[in-house]
Amino acid sequence: MSQPAAGGAGHMPPPPLTGAPLKWGTVALSLATFMNVLDSSIANVSLPAISGDLGVSTTQGTWVITSFGVANAISVPLTGWLTQRFGAVRLFTASVLLFVLASWLCGFAPSLELLIAFRVLQGLVAGPMIPLSQTLLLSSYPPAKAGTALALWAMTTLVAPVTGPLLGGWITDNVSWPWIFYINVPVGLGAAFVTWRIYAKRETPTRKLPIDSVGLGLLVVWVGALQIMLDKGKELEWFESSQIVILGLVALIGFVVFLIWELTAEHPIVDLRLFAGRNFAVGVVALSVAYCLFFGNVVLLPLWLQQFMGYTASAAGMAVAPVGLLAILLSPVVGRNVTRVDTRALATVSFLGFAMVLWMRSHFNVQADFATIMVPTILQGGALAFFFIPLSAITLNGLTPDRIPSASGLSNFVRITAGAMGTSAVTTIWDNRATLHHAHMVEHITPTDPAAVGSLAALQSGGLSYEQAAAQISRLIDQQAFTRAADDVFLASAWLFLCLIPIIWLARPRQGGAAVDAGGAH
Repeated sequence: MSQPAAGGAGHMPPPPLTGAPLKWGTVALSLATFMNVLDSSIANVSLPAISGDLGVSTTQGTWVITSFGVANAISVPLTGWLTQRFGAVRLFTASVLLFVLASWLCGFAPSLELLIAFRVLQGLVAGPMIPLSQTLLLSSYPPAKAGTALALWAMTTLVAPVTGPLLGGWITDNVSWPWIFYINVPVGLGAAFVTWRIYAKRETPTRKLPIDSVGLGLLVVWVGALQIMLDKGKELEWFESSQIVILGLVALIGFVVFLIWELTAEHPIVDLRLFAGRNFAVGVVALSVAYCLFFGNVVLLPLWLQQFMGYTASAAGMAVAPVGLLAILLSPVVGRNVTRVDTRALATVSFLGFAMVLWMRSHFNVQADFATIMVPTILQGGALAFFFIPLSAITLNGLTPDRIPSASGLSNFVRITAGAMGTSAVTTIWDNRATLHHAHMVEHITPTDPAAVGSLAALQSGGLSYEQAAAQISRLIDQQAFTRAADDVFLASAWLFLCLIPIIWLARPRQGGAAVDAGGAH
C-alpha cells in the first residue's frame, strides 16, 4: 500500500469513475452497506432460537442485540478521525474484512458470553462502513450525479432493515441461527476484494493525528450508558429502577463533559464544530427526529400485529415488507432530480407523505384486514424515497472533501441514536396509553352492568367456564386498548412530521438546489 501525501492541502480529488469500474464499485459498496444494516436487525427474530440453543433466558439473549448497538454507536462518530489517520479506502476495506471475521466468530460462538464479545467486535468494526460507503460513492460519481449516488446508497439502507427480520426468520426456521452470521462471509469477502481493486489508487490523503484519548473515553462512557439505558429502560420500568437512574446520570454528565472537551480540544476525536454550519445542523436535526419517528413506528406496527391481531411473525413481516417497493422505484427518480429541484421541497414531500401514512394508520381498528394494513405500508415507500436523499444532500451540502467522512459519520451516529430513542419512547408510550384506555373501558364494568352480564352469559352458554369467559373479555379489552394506544402513537407521529417541515426551510441550499458541493465528491 502506497502512503498518500500527508494532509489535504493541495490534494486534487481523483476523477469520477466510468464504465465497468463505476458499476462494480457501486455494487460492492452497496452490498457492504446492505450487509451491515441487515445485521443490525437480522438477529432480532432469532433471539428465542439463540437463547434456547445457548441455554439462557430470552432476557439474557437480548444482550446479543444490545452489545452490537452499543459498540456500533460508539464507533460511528470516530469515522472522520480514523479516515484522516488511515485513509477512506484502507479503513473501509479493513472494516469489511474485520466484519466478516467477527461474523464468522459469532456463528461459531459456543456460549452467550463469547457471542456477546464477538458481537461487540462486529459492532465496533461496522461503524465506519456506512459513512464511508456514502463517501466513496460520492467520489465515484461526478457532482452533477451526486443525487444518483445518494439514491443508490439510500436504497440499500431502506431495504435492509425490512429484509433483516424476514431473512433471519427464514434462516432460523429452515437452516439454523449461526447462518444469519455465516451469510456475511462470502458477501463481505467479495465486497472487500472488488472495493480494493477499484479504489486502492483513489486513497484519500492521511495525516498523523494525536489520539484524543480523553474524548474517546468520554464517548465510550456516555454513549454506552445511554444505549444500555434505552435498551433496558422499558424492561426495568425506567426511572423506577436505580440502575436506569444511574445510567441516565452517567450518560448526561458524560455527554456534557464530552461536549465541553471536544469543543475545546485541538484535535478532537469527533468534529462537533460541523454543527456551526447551518445546513449540517438543520439536516441532522430534521433527519434524526424524522428517523426517530419512522423507526419507532416501524417497530410498533409488527408488535401490534403479532400481539393483538393474531399475525404470525412471517405474516407481520409480509405486512411490513412492501415498504421497499415504491422506495426502490422512486429513489433513482429523486436522485436524478435532487440537483434540479430545491431539496427543501423534496424533503417536505417526504414529511407530508409520512404524515398522511400515519394519519391513515391512526384509523386502524381490530377489524382492519390485511389490505387495509398494506395500503399505508406501500405508500410509505414513496415517502421514504424522498427522505434520505434530500436530507443527506442538505446535510453534506457545501462541505469540503476532507470533512465529508466526519460529517457522514457524525450525522449517521445521531440518526442511529435517535432511532434507538424512538424505539424506546414509542413502546413505552404505547404501553402507557394502553393502560389508560384499559382503565377507561373497564371503569363501567361491574357485576351488575347489563352488558357485562350479558356478554359473560353468552360466552358461558358457548361452553366456557366463568373464569374462561372473564379471561376472554379481558383479552378483548386488551386488544381494544392496545389498538387505540397504537392509533394515538400514529396520530401524534403524524402531527410531529408536519411540525418538522418548517425546520427544513431553515436550511440554505445552493442556488438551483445543488445537492452536494462540487468538492463533496472527492
